[in-house]
Amino acid sequence: MTVMLSHRYRAGEYRSFAAADARFIYVVGAGSIFQLDAAAAQVLDLLEDGAADHGDLVRALGDRGMPAADAYELVRELRFAGVILSDQAAYAPAPAPDHPPADFPLQALVLNITNQCNLACTYCYEFGADKIATPQGKKKYMSIDTARESVDLLIAQSAGRKGVHITFFGGETLMNFPLLKDVVAYATDRARQAGKTVGFSLTTNATLLTPAIIQFLSDNEIGVTVSMDGPPDLQDRHRVYKSGKGSYAVVEPRLRALIAGHRTRAITARVTLTDGVTDVLRIYRHLKDDLGFHEVGFAPVTSGDARSYSLAAGEMDGVLAQFHLLADEWLEHAIAGRSHGFSNVSETISELIQGVHKSHPCGAGLGLLGVSPSGDLSPCHRFTDADTHTMGHVSSGIDRDRQRDFLARGHVDAKYECQSCWARPLCAGGCHHEAFVRYGDTGHANLHYCDWIREWTDRCLRIYGELAVKNPAFLERFAQRKALS
Repeated sequence: MTVMLSHRYRAGEYRSFAAADARFIYVVGAGSIFQLDAAAAQVLDLLEDGAADHGDLVRALGDRGMPAADAYELVRELRFAGVILSDQAAYAPAPAPDHPPADFPLQALVLNITNQCNLACTYCYEFGADKIATPQGKKKYMSIDTARESVDLLIAQSAGRKGVHITFFGGETLMNFPLLKDVVAYATDRARQAGKTVGFSLTTNATLLTPAIIQFLSDNEIGVTVSMDGPPDLQDRHRVYKSGKGSYAVVEPRLRALIAGHRTRAITARVTLTDGVTDVLRIYRHLKDDLGFHEVGFAPVTSGDARSYSLAAGEMDGVLAQFHLLADEWLEHAIAGRSHGFSNVSETISELIQGVHKSHPCGAGLGLLGVSPSGDLSPCHRFTDADTHTMGHVSSGIDRDRQRDFLARGHVDAKYECQSCWARPLCAGGCHHEAFVRYGDTGHANLHYCDWIREWTDRCLRIYGELAVKNPAFLERFAQRKALS
């Protein structure tokens, strides 16, 4: 007790927020959320203006009628949770996880089974003004041998994983549908032999969907994400054929058939927000209510220096304001125990409830790798066929030196600007690909989105707090949510 009384405490690193007339904190070092009772709140209030001795904290709590033993235990709990820090105790705010070992197991592959596409979307990061791919002279379609080698690599490098995942990507994925069917059968058998399970998903522009393809996707429980930007006038602004003709009229009946016929997995829409395509509410209403998508997610376009389709600062503000309106709806549904479908909230809530504390923005180059049609490995699908970002080949394995270099530069602790940001456990500096496009360095923090990320994360914290008070059982739905595709 005498040793403890000599401790001097200061406030740890946390973000305070209020929800449902309750007070919460998000502890940055632990990636955890606590609801404060009156006594814990008093301790933090006492430390607001500076450090305080252990004895002073215990006496202040005693003045509120708390027995000394209980006060001692409360201070101890706050210290071990990292909410308060001692000048002598061993606890220090947890850094982001250390650099992973060289044999960190794979969990997912993104197979770019073709680099060909039947659309010519003007903002495409693969073929547009910001492309970094160098596909000249390389295979346009993945072969069966390369695909099977990819599966074998995933199984061999996933030691300790009970389940693995394969996402099919393009170009337009369904342009190589026969290969996709072969991979599903082969991977399912190989996983079974290895005592694992394997899941599948794909991204498509939906132009090539047929009843037979839809039936196959449903029968094999393959998750589907459709790249789509909204009603006809917005979809046809950038998502066009090479002739310039819009794609909505082709996509719409196929989507209705997909949503009606795929019974085993939720169908998700991913919307790319660009100049003139910022009416989030109208887009959401059309995709969710009119077409029937189960979930809809939005992302601003990835672009370098100002492009004709880039979002201006004012447009970003307008988008965020509409995000808040949809977040209001999401919360109303959640309190009533109903799903809403705005995945930008759902994904963040999932990370909060799991206590995510990221060393890197995503699994790129770590638990996930991209595979090009020719078999080259890359950090993720966005770097496919970019010669400067290869990480080996499916036939020869992972280039560990390149992998280590990529992960070292992308670690949140290597990003100076992130160290003072309370949202870093969830953001870790942002997308590697966008950092390269914007700043020429995959390890650069995406500074242009910092204020956006902090405001949106704060909003999701308050949603979490509201649900923790009013319908905590609803939060448990997100404990196992995954976002691999």
